[in-house]
Amino acid sequence: MKPVAFDYARPETQEETLELLTEYGSDAVLLAGGMSLGPMLNLRLVKPSMVVDIGRVSGLATFGAVAGTVATGALMRQSDAMDNRDLVSALPLLSLALPWVGHVQTRNRGTLGGSIAHADPSAEIPLCLATLNGRVALRSRRGRRSVGARDFFLGMLTTARGPDEMVVALEWPEAGPGEGFAFEEIAQRHGDFAIAASACRARIEDGALTGITVGLAGVEDRPVVFEFDEFSSDPPDDPDLPGELAEFISQDIEPLSDHAASAAHRRMLARNLARRTVIAAIRDAQVAP
Repeated sequence: MKPVAFDYARPETQEETLELLTEYGSDAVLLAGGMSLGPMLNLRLVKPSMVVDIGRVSGLATFGAVAGTVATGALMRQSDAMDNRDLVSALPLLSLALPWVGHVQTRNRGTLGGSIAHADPSAEIPLCLATLNGRVALRSRRGRRSVGARDFFLGMLTTARGPDEMVVALEWPEAGPGEGFAFEEIAQRHGDFAIAASACRARIEDGALTGITVGLAGVEDRPVVFEFDEFSSDPPDDPDLPGELAEFISQDIEPLSDHAASAAHRRMLARNLARRTVIAAIRDAQVAP
């Protein structure tokens, strides 16, 4: 199929972009890398009257770290993020997840902000941002605001972004001392949409495990995150703990059922992936500086 007829604009500044979004509102869509929007246009899943191509907008492909927060511009390419040594060091979880995102060809075009704005429930980048409790920076002609990732994703392909707003940056907590990370995913083929994925952050302080965060993607209509910080496990590698946490998580979710997997199968995958990533994240934390 071919997309419906639409007008096309290619602004070079954020101000021009925001003017177009204010004018067209929900009749406009933003085109970043186009790896998701392109197929949706062709299948007529979206029928905009205006496509705003932000590929040339300046100031949206930046990277920087200030006071423990890493900011990645919305237009930072996924492949550039993988090759950025400072990013890999500051955001180990994201660097573990990026090789699972699509394929080399799509990562060369796909952007970090585009994945967040698209909000596919199987996507790896939204899962990482939610697991780390990061934030999404939004801008409109009314001003700029920052929304927590766990509040930003409202459902399948649905976010808290207003029709006159654009994602300008992602704000990630920088990895701290004694923190370990792990990421695992199950898909029909590598690069396909995740049937289930798990991300984990573990924290060890003074030789004791003091916090675990587990995030899941692909099992519900948005990333789902579990925080376990009301305990202290000494030694940190208690052999029963990963299984107990994974069982709790698997019973607390409401898994989707579709052509790829039944709800029961997704529950089983969530349990196994959560257990494995908890084990791996604790091991990583034990050797973390």
